[in-house]
Amino acid sequence: MRNSTARLLRRVAALEASYQPKSHYSLVWDNNGELIPAAGPDVQQTGGIVYRRRIQYSQFPSQRKFDRLEHTFKGFSGPIGSGKSKALCFEAIKCAYRNPGVLGLIGAPTQKLLSASTAVELIATLEEQRIPFTYLKSASTIELREPESTILLRSMEQPERLRAMNLGWFGIDELTYCREAAWLRLEGRLRHPKAHFKCGFAAWTPRGRDWVWRRFISARRVPTCCAVLAEPFENQAVLAATPDFYEKLKHSYDEKLYRQEVLGEYLDLYSGAVYHAFSPERNVRPTDYDRELPLIWSLDFNVNPMTSILAQCRNGRISVLKEIVLPASNTAEMTREFFRRTAQWAEQARGRLKVEVYGDASGGATSAASGGDSNWSIIQKLFASRPEYDARFLYPRSNPALVDRLNAVNALFSSFDERQHRRFDSARLSIDPGCRELLADLEEVNWKVDAHGNTYPELDKRDPKRTHVSDALGYYCAAEHSLTEQAVTVIPHAVFF
Repeated sequence: MRNSTARLLRRVAALEASYQPKSHYSLVWDNNGELIPAAGPDVQQTGGIVYRRRIQYSQFPSQRKFDRLEHTFKGFSGPIGSGKSKALCFEAIKCAYRNPGVLGLIGAPTQKLLSASTAVELIATLEEQRIPFTYLKSASTIELREPESTILLRSMEQPERLRAMNLGWFGIDELTYCREAAWLRLEGRLRHPKAHFKCGFAAWTPRGRDWVWRRFISARRVPTCCAVLAEPFENQAVLAATPDFYEKLKHSYDEKLYRQEVLGEYLDLYSGAVYHAFSPERNVRPTDYDRELPLIWSLDFNVNPMTSILAQCRNGRISVLKEIVLPASNTAEMTREFFRRTAQWAEQARGRLKVEVYGDASGGATSAASGGDSNWSIIQKLFASRPEYDARFLYPRSNPALVDRLNAVNALFSSFDERQHRRFDSARLSIDPGCRELLADLEEVNWKVDAHGNTYPELDKRDPKRTHVSDALGYYCAAEHSLTEQAVTVIPHAVFF
């Protein structure tokens, strides 16, 4: 009996010696030497050892305001270079440490943006700050070891897939490109029982007076929502590295886009003329064919009318030479008309006439009415039978977003090259006066207006003649002169020598 008691006491002593109290972590921002408490446990309630995690976070004024907001739902609205992504990442880290052992979520409008930008920025921040974590790519999760928190990485493309999860916090990148249903779905999931600091936050670039503006900024905003509006030119690091960064953007963008993207203003971009940067005095002039340059042919596959444009480009300056507009037509007839209109140029060519073909990516779909051929395969077969042409098919695999396509066209109506960063004496996009239908589009196409007078980002197509030939121009402009960082990927589909 005495031996059994002695063994038991030795076991208890061993267990007491090996016991390690649970570790807790506090979080402190180091803002250029100023220490700002960000997250920390209540030692009296939790007990154990508290370790301090010190993170270098040099905050811009707007980032500091965002960090201090204690609303349940908060946002960071800012122009290019205002530090939105960085603010989003540090807020995610703060929420994870504030809610140890609790599930959180970081989202983005699309899976592509999530993988290529948002997740990369978050992982880079964790590595830079030496925060221990494990990235499980197959599960799309990041596990922070110190607070024992899991961060889900999710796309907002299908809001219904956001069901069946209990979150302590969530953050969304580029919220203005998400549907409101996704945000509302996440609000309903903010209910983790162990979360002490529930929060939903987002960062975005202004995109007009949309649902994000109404919810966070307008005079009728939701009481639980609040946003910080970042001032332009706060990012001195960008200006130190590239002093003329914003000046280049001022020349590259049209006025409305500059005010939205660079100054962070909330404008009604979807009112009035779609091609607002077009000027007849600046952008209309006679254009001549240059046999030293390839010929650009870009198509829109509407049936009535079917349209295309013929153009050439020299050092970033585009000249639209001709338009082809055929009522109640088809792809084969359009291609034969192209051959007829370019026959003289083919005869003048030194060797074979080089043609670069762009257009509507949806033309790759097959049709029973055309014997199972797609629009593009029909064109390719007809070019294969014409040895005087050297054609390269450069249409994208998917069409760009409407707004991106129109921004590309409007920017080209200015007189500055956004890639070479040099000024031209005249506009980069010139239209021959003979392109009457294209000119009508550029002057008459407006944004759609509903019965209550509200405008929204869709083209007004009440006139069946309008939008099609300008669409053909836009497909080429978006493919080769896009303003977006993730420009349309153009892949040669077929080459005929």
